[in-house]
Amino acid sequence: MLKKPWLQWTLAVVVTLISAIYQRRTGPTYPVRGSVELGGETVAYKLLRTHSITGRQPVTVTVADTAVQGVVEWRRYPTNEPWRVLAMSRSGAELSTALPPEPEALMPMAGKLEYRVRLIRDRTQVVFPAQAAVTRFKGDVPTWILIPHVAAMFFGMLFAMRALFAAVGGGDSRRWAFVTTALLLFGGFVLGPIVQKYAFDAYWTGVPFGYDLTDNKTLIAGVAWILAAWRLRGGRDAKTAIVVATVVTMVVFAIPHSMWGSQAKW
Repeated sequence: MLKKPWLQWTLAVVVTLISAIYQRRTGPTYPVRGSVELGGETVAYKLLRTHSITGRQPVTVTVADTAVQGVVEWRRYPTNEPWRVLAMSRSGAELSTALPPEPEALMPMAGKLEYRVRLIRDRTQVVFPAQAAVTRFKGDVPTWILIPHVAAMFFGMLFAMRALFAAVGGGDSRRWAFVTTALLLFGGFVLGPIVQKYAFDAYWTGVPFGYDLTDNKTLIAGVAWILAAWRLRGGRDAKTAIVVATVVTMVVFAIPHSMWGSQAKW
């Protein structure tokens, strides 16, 4: 059954989409979501964890009860500075403010803040999230470089899965292995550093210069596929190498994006 090309493509697409969604939702830049109860009202919240250095990050909570007031407690991360308190202003059902507050200077590339929201109604208050949200500020990456980078990495994963199912079920795994290698090398080692430079003013922050897991997992996946391509030279059979390279890629790409990423020093 697995020998059918349409089934191999279907499985490859499904696994790739699941992997991409998992990475997006588990990464440290995905908004913190939840809800709390205050004064008999359920207050849902969504707190951002990434923003452009060209502006201040909004902090907004919708609370219909006009008796509720709010403040944001924040500090630079990682520091042991005392928490600073920033009042939220009300406009209809919305309480809002922005970080960092004026007259603070705008954030540097890779600068981080941690913050939490405190809502107060009479003598009752709630604080969320339980663990303060950490937000990172980044430079703006032009779409002409960001879209090709994301596309190359996504399709690299897609063709890696296609190569795996062809190697296991039968088919031209060589073709997909070479396409995978080319896409991952181009997306991860050519476009990736350019994206990193625009966003955090550094071309590479993985080994041997740092511990950025995004860069390091790209390095591991790239090496795995280079070895697989080397095994394929001269028409040699490399099904085992393709399977190993794909499994390595799946494992490293299961690590949430931007973990241990660039971080400004305070």
